[in-house]
Amino acid sequence: MIPLGQITQQAGQWLRGSGPHHEIVISSRVRLARNLAGFPFVGRSTRRQRADVLQRVQRELTTDGLGWDVLWVDLMDCDPIDRALLMERHLISKHHAEADHEHPRAVAIGQDETFSIMVNEEDHLRIQVLRSGMQFDAAFEAINAIDDQLEDRLDYAYSPRFGYLAACPTNVGTGIRVSVMLHLPALKLTGEIEKVRRAARDMHLAVRGLFGEGSDAMGDLYQVSNQTTLGKSERELLDEFEHKVVPEIIAYEQQARQALARQRPAQLDDKIWRAWGVLTHARVLGTEEVLQLLSHLRLGVNLGRIAEVDIRTINELFLLTQPAHLQRVAGRTLEQPARREARASLVRKRLGV
Repeated sequence: MIPLGQITQQAGQWLRGSGPHHEIVISSRVRLARNLAGFPFVGRSTRRQRADVLQRVQRELTTDGLGWDVLWVDLMDCDPIDRALLMERHLISKHHAEADHEHPRAVAIGQDETFSIMVNEEDHLRIQVLRSGMQFDAAFEAINAIDDQLEDRLDYAYSPRFGYLAACPTNVGTGIRVSVMLHLPALKLTGEIEKVRRAARDMHLAVRGLFGEGSDAMGDLYQVSNQTTLGKSERELLDEFEHKVVPEIIAYEQQARQALARQRPAQLDDKIWRAWGVLTHARVLGTEEVLQLLSHLRLGVNLGRIAEVDIRTINELFLLTQPAHLQRVAGRTLEQPARREARASLVRKRLGV
């Protein structure tokens, strides 16, 4: 496993720009919420109880018997920039990144960052598996194997009537959350992004920004996930996402892209080539600015209107231009003006200029 201080030069497996429908579906994620029997939920537990949960889970996750290659990161002893870095890489949540000595927390990170297990977030365990493109079956198969191995070693809080118990009622039952990271620039450019929001509300789905709950949809990147887990099986939730939810949104975006290319080709090309020009020549770039420009550039690559860069490079730049990554590459804390310069320099270098 790559040490934490050396992971800033590359992106995880989920950003490789491969897999079914990768031109629109950046990644698929399956997450499970689990709690240990005999311990109060995290929000009602003492520091000692949280520490006991942490120690017990660490012992089981780092044992040789599991056959996993994991990096264990104690967030209490982690530099704030490194916690932000893990959040930017979607290995921990924004809430989990706010660790302090009164709230023992950790994360176990799998090889190639294909999975991570947050310990003492809202639940004792938040297990997640990430895959590039639309690969729900592969993600579910992997997380199911991880969950089975852990359940053999840890006594989960489970009710024969309600299923797996969780701190939030919306996670009770299977405890599963299925989500996708979608790139929807054409719907945004045509003013039809509200179609996705209306469809999501009708199907009781949550639509969030790049970093999940409470974040903005920077770079035309949206996370769509189920809101409840009670009353539906894991298979039903997966099938609904794979065969109904995501295909409907993909169809909306594809129609919007075709309409742009057919009805407004000059304006479309202007967005794409203006983005290329700024990204390859700018000396200072802000976070939101670079994500929006990369979004337009990615659209141009997917529509075959620009061949100077590949999708994987753009996907990685979505991540590597974030504040914590820039500071880890520099090896020091950077104030905003210096980060803007470092960001522009990194983008020019990655785009071959």
